[in-house]
Order: sequence, then C-alpha cells, then structure tokens
Amino acid sequence: MTALDRKVLRDLGRLWAQALAVALVLASGVATLVLAMGAYRSLDETREAYYERYRFGHVFAHATRAPDSLIVRIAAIEGVAAVEGRVVESVLLDVPGLEAPATAIAVSLPDHGEPSVNRLYLRTGRLPEPGRPDEVAVNENFATENRLSPGSAISALMDGVKRTLTITGTVLSPEYVYALGPGSLVPDNRHFGILFMSRRALGSVFDMEGAFDDLSLRLLRGADEQSVIAALDLLLAPYGGTGAYGRKDQLSHAFLDGELTQLLAMARIIPPIFLLVSAYLINMILSRLIALEREQVGLLKALGYSGLQIGVHYLKLVVVIACVGVVVGFAAGTWLGAGLTRLYGEFYSFPFLIFQWSVGTYLAAGAVGIAAAVVGALRAVHGAVALPPAIAMRPPAPPVFHHISFDVFGRLGLFSQLTVMALRHLWRWPLRAALSALGTSLAVSLLVVALFSFDSVEFMVDMLFFQSDRQDATISFAHARPPAVREAVLQLPGVMAAEPFQAVPVLLRHGHRERRLAITGKPMATDLSRVLDLDLQPVVLPETGLVLSERVAAILDVQRGDLVEVELLEGHRRSVRVPVAEVIQSYLGLMVFMNLEALWKLTGEGPRVSGMHVAIDEAKLSALYAAVKETPVVGSVALLDATRLKFRETIEQNMLVMTTVYVVLSVIIAFGVVYNSARIQLSERARELAGLRVLGFTRWEVSRVLLVELAIVTVLAQPLGWALGYGFAYAVIAGFESDLYRVPFVVERDTFAVASLVVMAAATASALLVRRRVDTLDLIRVLKTRD
Repeated sequence: MTALDRKVLRDLGRLWAQALAVALVLASGVATLVLAMGAYRSLDETREAYYERYRFGHVFAHATRAPDSLIVRIAAIEGVAAVEGRVVESVLLDVPGLEAPATAIAVSLPDHGEPSVNRLYLRTGRLPEPGRPDEVAVNENFATENRLSPGSAISALMDGVKRTLTITGTVLSPEYVYALGPGSLVPDNRHFGILFMSRRALGSVFDMEGAFDDLSLRLLRGADEQSVIAALDLLLAPYGGTGAYGRKDQLSHAFLDGELTQLLAMARIIPPIFLLVSAYLINMILSRLIALEREQVGLLKALGYSGLQIGVHYLKLVVVIACVGVVVGFAAGTWLGAGLTRLYGEFYSFPFLIFQWSVGTYLAAGAVGIAAAVVGALRAVHGAVALPPAIAMRPPAPPVFHHISFDVFGRLGLFSQLTVMALRHLWRWPLRAALSALGTSLAVSLLVVALFSFDSVEFMVDMLFFQSDRQDATISFAHARPPAVREAVLQLPGVMAAEPFQAVPVLLRHGHRERRLAITGKPMATDLSRVLDLDLQPVVLPETGLVLSERVAAILDVQRGDLVEVELLEGHRRSVRVPVAEVIQSYLGLMVFMNLEALWKLTGEGPRVSGMHVAIDEAKLSALYAAVKETPVVGSVALLDATRLKFRETIEQNMLVMTTVYVVLSVIIAFGVVYNSARIQLSERARELAGLRVLGFTRWEVSRVLLVELAIVTVLAQPLGWALGYGFAYAVIAGFESDLYRVPFVVERDTFAVASLVVMAAATASALLVRRRVDTLDLIRVLKTRD
C-alpha cells in the first residue's frame, strides 16, 4: 500500500460521518434504480412466462352467435396459429354470506382436453366435467374473498333461470390477471368473479349448442396482427361481430402494461435527483477538503508526486465512498424490489413470480452511481492537479469582499452581532449558500412528489364519485331493452330514480387515425351520472354530435367542430360522419358520449338501453338486493359505494408503500446536505468560532453563528423545493398517463407545508449533531497559527 493509499484511509477515518452521509444519498439513488428496474423486469418476466406457458391470446373478438364451422375458416387465416371459440356470458350470483348480488363472467371450457388458447392454472380441486352441467371452477381471488372452496355451492341467474352450481376447483387465467368487473375502477374480488364451465353445459344454458360468441387467437411469430384482425372482422361481420382487437386493447393486459409504464417512469425521474445531490455533495466535500489540504498538495508535488498521482489519490477517495453507497444501494434496492414484486404478485393474479435481478441492472446502477460521484469530483480534483507547488505551499490570498455593511441591523436592534456575522458570511459566499440551498430544496421536492399523489387521489375520488357518477348503483341488462324497462326498474324496492344509458361499439376514424371505442348514450340532461366539461361543470349533451374526452380528441387529432367518421360495429354496421360537439375532462378510459335520442337515430335500430343508473333508498337495500337476484333481465350490478371503497383501499395501499420509501429517502437527502454543509463550515470557521469562545462568548452563542446560517439556507431552500417538486410532480403525471386512466395534477398547500416540516426536522437534527462538535472544540489546537 502506497503512502497516498494510506492517506485515503486516514481521510476516510477522519471524514467518516460526512462520507457516510454522501454514501447514503448515493445509495438512495442506486436503490431506487435497482428497485424500479428490478420490479419492472420481474413483473415483465413473470407476465411473459405466464402468457407463454398458458398460451395467452394475441387477438380477441366477440360476436352475437357464430357457428362452430366458422372456426375452420378462421384457422386458415394467414398468421393464425391457434383458435379457441367459446361461449362467454355475464351472470348474476347469489353467494352465501354476501348480501349484495355479485357479478361474474361465465367462460366455457372444451369438453375434452385443454383450451388451445388461454389455458387455466389449476390451483385447487379439479375442472368441471362435461356431463355435469352444475359444476364450475372459479378464479382463486373470488373464492378466497368469499371463503369458497371445492364443494361449496353458489346460485347463479343464467339467461333468466336461477341455477345452483357446485365449485369443483379454483383456477387462474392469463386472460384475467387483472379481473375488472363492469363499472369498477379496480378489481373487486368480493363482488366480481370468473366462472369456468364445460362448453356443453354453458352452451345449453344460453342456447349456444354448435355456436360461439367469443373468440381468442394465437398468432405465429412475425404474423401481421392488423391483417389478421381485418380478415377476422370480415368473417364475423354476418354473425354480429363487434370488431376484433389486439392484446394491447385487452383490458387485463392493458392495465398490467400501464403498471410497467409507471415503474419505468419512476426509474427515469427519481434516481437522477439522488445522483445529482450525490454529485453536488462530493464536489462540495472534496473542493473544501483540497482547500484545507492546500499545503499538503504543494508538499506532495515538491516531493515529486505528479499532478496525475494526486488527482488519482482524491478520485480513489471518491470511488471508495461511491462503492459503499453502491453496495448499500444494491442491498436496499434488492430488498425493496422483492417486496414490491410480492405486492404486485398479490394484487395481480399470477400463479408464480419470477424475481429477475439482472446482472446488467446492477452493473448499470453501479456504473451510474460511481460516474455521478466522479463527475461531481472532477472540478475539485482539477483544481488540485493544476495548483503549482510554490503557490500551494503558501497560505491562500485573503478573499476580496465588497464592502456591504450589515452593522446597521445590529445598531437598529433588529439582529444581534452574532446573527450579523452569519448574514455577512452568507453574503460573502453567495454561490456556496445557493448550492447548499439547492441540495436541501431537492429533498423538499422529492417529498412533494411523494405526497402530492394523495391530493390527486382525493380530487379524483371527489370528481368521479361525487361530481360525475353520483348514482348508488348501475344495473346493466343481459341484452339491450326498450326504454320502457325504466318503469320496471323504478318498481324495484328502494329505487328512487333511474337514468337510462346505452353503449354502442364503434370505430372512430379521422383521416389516417382511428380507434375502436364505445359511444355511451345518455339523456340530454342527467343528474345521477353527469358529463363534466374541462371546468368540471355539468354538460347538457347537444342534440347532435359527439362529446369526446381530451384523450380521445388528442388521439384522433380533432377539436370542436371537426367531422369524425363513425363506423358502427353491430347492427346495420354503417358508417356516418358526425361532428365533434364538445371536448370534456375525463380521467378514466377513452370516453365518448352522445345524446341518447341522437344515438338511437345513428344506429337506426330504434330506442334501446343497455342499463340504468339508479339512486337507492339505503333503508331498503336488503330488499333491493333480494329482488335483483331474482330479476332475469339483469346481467350485472355495479355498486358505487363498494367501487369507491375498493378504489380508495387499493390506491392508498400502493401509495403508502411508495410514499414511505420516498419520505425515508428525502430525509436522507436533507440530513446529508445539511450535515455536510455544517461540518464543512465548522472545519473552515473553527478558528473564528474558537476565537469567539476565547473572547467570552458562551457555547450556545458561538453555536448560534453556525446554526443561524444553516437555518437561513434551509428556509431559503423551501420555495425552490416547492417549485422543483411541482415540476417533478408534473413530470410524474405525464409519465403515468395512459389510455386507461390519467391521474389529475393536483398539489394542495398542505403538501408543501408537510414537505417543508419534514425536511426542516431532518435539517434540525443534523445541525444539532454538528453543534455538539462546536461545544467540544479544542481551543488551543484550533488557534495555533501556521508558520
């Protein structure tokens, strides 16, 4: 070990507290990067392995009733590897121990062998047998939430007939990794499930013998998905096909894809903050260390050490600190990533989890962390290398200060002389104070990013459940009904008001842009389920024209007054050009609305409704639930209270984990910046502070010079932190935006206040630690004068 290497170890021992603070900040950036990329790779690898092993489909389609003989022609389409024709219908369930009606999707299974597409993972029991029409398998989450197991019995209202079904097993399906019920925003496993029955049994119940109404395809590698979809639409059109779509538009896959997008956004936005702070801290520590070791640098050069050797010596110090941070970051990121992946495994229905900790992820995170540290040190190292020996061995020239007197504050009694000393020092070193404030402001900004999500969710809940959808429940019919059905709904126990709606699948086209969506028809003026404009004011649907959400308008590149081609995907399947009447606010999905009567004219099939939004007397809920369970026309029921509670529970659970991580990391940043600033100022001003002690000032008075300066820097950092946090939060919102949902950008004043209080508390703790060193200054050693 060379003499310079031994000096590195001595410097580390002397600066261990400051080095540890820097290492922890760097570790936070590395851990966040490993956490985000590790969880992303694990979730992505698990998804891909699950999809491949259980043959998840690439293309999906629905029809009214198509003959099984058509499957041969579909299989002959170029690029198709496998076809599975199925019967898929909505059913209403009466589950023991559950007062409210539950909704389920009944999916047929081949009578013999496994499905060629979307195979099931059998968790417990067995699959239903073809000769037993009362047997079903259910998805695991629904069974767990309702305490169902093989042998349990449930009642199902299927095509107007109530049947008792026996559960034979619990399963998982790649098609329902994210099982979202009608009208729900998040999975509600208590009230929504998936039933799997034999094809023979389900076909006989819904009059589908020898026919299918749902189709899943797997494609050959390299197949043209759009060509397959176009050919499939032509074949299904005579049988009520509503338009085929690819995997990216399949609901479960789309939500899972959105989660992966969020993880990538987190990896792009959060780690750079920590790495930037780390680089700043290392530059600050090293530049001031070199300034204090100025004579030693000159002496080393005089003894024959080259500038390169001295530069490498200081870089070794930086690399050792960075390596400690990288190792800690690896450990923390691995632990947090594994926990986050397990959380995703519980939230999404995967039969297994693949923890994919790629060596490349660790190498990239380590390289980025060390590179950030080295870049932060380069300027200070260059100053040491460029310093001539003769000049280095002389004391530095006193700094030249502009004469700006702060004594007037003391004479006026506004501040004490000690406070004036702190103000004067800040004024003489404005860049140093600004950089310290910048570092502290980054801690504030990260806390704003962590906490603003609660504001956005509260706003979203208020807008969705109290301003827009204010109904108590949404009743969807198994098949479209005449508007007169509203009178029958009003006769149900406890129903005080009912508003009809109709959903029609369409293809919207504007120029070369097109999108498969659904137009929701509502009465011109509604009270229960309202359409809101960009200012969140209720919209009276115009007599003609489409009302589009902002996202749909952006996708189609249209604005108010433009004409959009509407191709109906059911019924007469004609194309009509319709003007855009209004663009509105929407945070969920791609919403398209139309006046209900105008929609009836557009379809040309006469008045029809898909369901009713209803207001309910809570005192009669039990009677209503019992009546709905016996009503044949009801296909599904979405309870808004249950949806709201589940939405809030799910969102808050996810946010709590990430917010806790961000708060801890923000405290580390605040502590690291303030502690290092205080320690360095103490080392630079030790002689000045010791002199004050000799002149008779108390320990507290001497400490106040340092603490006031730190307090001013911390306070000045708050507005900058608020501004940076606001910008970072906007970047997070933009990164999370997708076609499925868009989080509103809302940051309340309380969020800024809480962020500042947390950072100030961390800064106070670190400053008080340094104050202890002021109390224990060795006055004789500090006051010795250099020759």
